[in-house]
Amino acid sequence: MKSGQTPTFLCGKGYFCQHAKMPQKEGDLMTKREQYEHRTEELLIPIIRQNGLELVDVEYVKEGSNWYLRAYIDKEGGVSIDDCELVSRALSDLLDQEDFISEAYILEVSSPGLGRPLKKEKDFARSIGKEVDVRLYRPVDGQKEFTGVLSGYDEEKVLLEIDGMGEREFLRKDLALIRLAVDF
Repeated sequence: MKSGQTPTFLCGKGYFCQHAKMPQKEGDLMTKREQYEHRTEELLIPIIRQNGLELVDVEYVKEGSNWYLRAYIDKEGGVSIDDCELVSRALSDLLDQEDFISEAYILEVSSPGLGRPLKKEKDFARSIGKEVDVRLYRPVDGQKEFTGVLSGYDEEKVLLEIDGMGEREFLRKDLALIRLAVDF
């Protein structure tokens, strides 16, 4: 975080996920965004472990004219505002020391929240048997959104058990979004 910026603390209830390192294949070049996210994850791991937390995800995104560096954390029973503040302060200090992000940005540390997207292997594994919402890039049978129970997955596809439709297979490359369904 650049000097003069104030960290933002957000918190809420969420689901659980284990941190997984970004896969690297030989010859792959990471984008600047991926490099920032990966380096931030490396800085976060000791902080997270020391405090009995789990790192769910890190993202570096531009919204409007602002860049945001977001870290999503969790623990059994959910994270508190104090957990978010503790991680944010420790991470902010390390980011100031390392100073590897060239743009000004806003640091946010929060829970992943309800209905969070499934991104990593652990997200999918923990969601087997749970209801998920799927949004596709292109319509299938005239619709782009489906809700069903996640019954299986692999690197290339996901299987949903959909009421009235039976089991449906969706290619992961066709998924714009897959997340836990939220019922109120």
